[in-house]
Amino acid sequence: MERLDAITGVSQRVLETLFAEIGWDLGTFPDAAHLASWVGICPGQHESGGKRMSGRTRKGNRHAKTILVQAGHAAGKTKTYLGAQFRRMSKGRGRKHAAVAVGHSILLIYYQMLTTGQPYEEKGEDYFTQRDQHEKQRRLVKQLERLGYHVDLTPQHVA
Repeated sequence: MERLDAITGVSQRVLETLFAEIGWDLGTFPDAAHLASWVGICPGQHESGGKRMSGRTRKGNRHAKTILVQAGHAAGKTKTYLGAQFRRMSKGRGRKHAAVAVGHSILLIYYQMLTTGQPYEEKGEDYFTQRDQHEKQRRLVKQLERLGYHVDLTPQHVA
């Protein structure tokens, strides 16, 4: 319980509810995706004619789903990886959709921690900006190479 309490947005009440609804033994679920589907917090899939439409979440376990969405809202107010994920998603989809997505992430972290026994490692609030910066750098280098340039990157030291 103490190790799981390290997850952002997860309180003692959230853990008690998850243990009451899901339990300690996660052997009935082959992977985290099956658990998320059972809880009803997995992303919906609705596609017609190759176009992705709005997908609803499943009905699932209403107590676990409710507490995970509340934990997602709580995590959204922190300066952590999950908080950054919430703010990033809420810009495009809204706060409620972001809370469901962060609740889904919390459930995946919960599953991984219980099955592997490893502690939670916080990625940090700047995880997405660093990831996007490396991706942008890679994309721009590739674009210049397609135009016929040889690119050699050296970091600039700011004094």
